Amino acid sequence: MATMNQKLAAEVFGTFWLVFGGCGSAVLAAGVPGVGIGWLGVAFAFGLTVLTMAYAVGHISGGHFNPAVSIGLCTAGRFPAAHLVPYIVAQVVGGALAAGALYLIASGKAGFSIGTGAGEFATNGYGSKSPQGYGIESALVAEVLLTFFFLIIILGSTHGNAPAGFAPIAIGLGLTLIHLIGIPVTNLSVNPARSTGPALFVGGEAISQLWLFWVAPIAGAVIAGFTWNALLEPKKK
Repeated sequence: MATMNQKLAAEVFGTFWLVFGGCGSAVLAAGVPGVGIGWLGVAFAFGLTVLTMAYAVGHISGGHFNPAVSIGLCTAGRFPAAHLVPYIVAQVVGGALAAGALYLIASGKAGFSIGTGAGEFATNGYGSKSPQGYGIESALVAEVLLTFFFLIIILGSTHGNAPAGFAPIAIGLGLTLIHLIGIPVTNLSVNPARSTGPALFVGGEAISQLWLFWVAPIAGAVIAGFTWNALLEPKKK
């Protein structure tokens, strides 16, 4: 059985890979003229980070890589409340380290600027910081709803009655799908650690809007945990 230190290390590595791979694809590859991967490529990059790390270290820590996931699993009775704070700290550390590594790489290009516009350095935002100019109400609804369904996918695919060994695939593809929906609205978060890392380097409005990308994903995850237990959890006969 893995020790707590091993579990926390796995969460740091997994969250690092999610932020570095997903946000890195947006910063380094999405907008390259003629060969850029665009939003479709970024969506798949986020999904692939979770899929690969869920197989790599999910058996050590459970493969959360996201404070909202840890809180949602706790709400559903799948994760002990005593482990929430250390897991969340590890996830935020992993996200910040990834954003730092990405900054070191991106800043090596001639003419690099961290920027302050919508989606700069893969930050999340609403209003003028939304990729397509969506307001705060749209951002809240999107982040709550998409996190809700992300947790439903996680809770269902990791249930003991689900086909064994396929959960990372379902979760990775689920994350890809919700990015395809949500990138135009907020650059999509559904993960407070993913939002915090890039925001630390951009500062300004990216920091002042960061509250939404903690509150909304956590709310969606908590609602999903209660909903799963009330309506979907198979009852023992």
